Amino acid sequence: MKQLIVAPAPHAHSGDTVRKNMLLVILALMPAYVVSVIEFGFGALITAAISVAACMLFEWLITRFMLKEPTHLDDCSAILTGLLLAFNLPSNLPWWIVIIGALAAMTLGKMAFGGLGQNLFNPALVGRVFLLISFPVQMTTWPRPMGFAGSYVDAETGATPLYYLKQMLKSGDNSALGELPDLMQSFLGAMGGSLGEVCAQALIIGGIFLICTRVITWHIPVSILATAALFAACTGLCGALPEGMTTGQYVLYTLLTGGMMLGAFFMATDYVTSPMTGWGKIIFGVGIGLIVMVIRTWGAYPEGMSFAILIMNACVPLLNRIRPRRFGEKKK
Repeated sequence: MKQLIVAPAPHAHSGDTVRKNMLLVILALMPAYVVSVIEFGFGALITAAISVAACMLFEWLITRFMLKEPTHLDDCSAILTGLLLAFNLPSNLPWWIVIIGALAAMTLGKMAFGGLGQNLFNPALVGRVFLLISFPVQMTTWPRPMGFAGSYVDAETGATPLYYLKQMLKSGDNSALGELPDLMQSFLGAMGGSLGEVCAQALIIGGIFLICTRVITWHIPVSILATAALFAACTGLCGALPEGMTTGQYVLYTLLTGGMMLGAFFMATDYVTSPMTGWGKIIFGVGIGLIVMVIRTWGAYPEGMSFAILIMNACVPLLNRIRPRRFGEKKK
């Protein structure tokens, strides 16, 4: 006997599937990944391959042998988690640490909550923060761009632009100003950092692609970037910048360096861990922008995007309560 499934309206289907959206996000990440491979060489290839393979393996093992459920690797969510985790790692990170990060991402960040669609925190960022706390030296040893021929473990290392900005803001000494890449280099990707920090241009192209294909909306990226830019502008107007740096330069360095673009377009916009309503998304993005800049300005770390997103992930259940009143409903 054929059963009928009765459900409330609406009954229209947009044609979107989890697999389709995951593949579109992966496609949007490809320009930035190509640039990271060009800049860091085989290290970027190896790190991403290990991260993706490990995430897929751990999801399959947990689903098959612990949850006793059919595996869903074909939805490509594990592939995307592995790729995003790799984007948050140095390209010279030892392979076994990458595997530990993938294990933390899939167990603590995703499968412990029941799998896709049930996790409270972004799995890739859970893995990244777990590694940052457990292996701080390896996670903050950044390779310099050396071209495609760059090696994996013996890459030349150096500080990131955010580190120099942090030191100048704390001390007021502008001696490190010459160590900063120029703004065009920051835009095109010729600077040290993780795989997802090297090319703001490629990340912006990918983000615009996601907005145009309606995989994400503008609310979160725009609110994050606008809040961070406004905070940086206020910092400059208050005279807190080192001599020789203008407010405009500081605003652009704030937006183009570190994980700002990756976090705004690809990490904070995760469907499961971000709010459902427009106003909720805007408040979510403003909160992330403020926390990032507070950490960058006064915190111990030069970068704060991962912590900011995870903190605001915890606020999503509250933000989802912000809903428009139904027609005719009286204000309480």
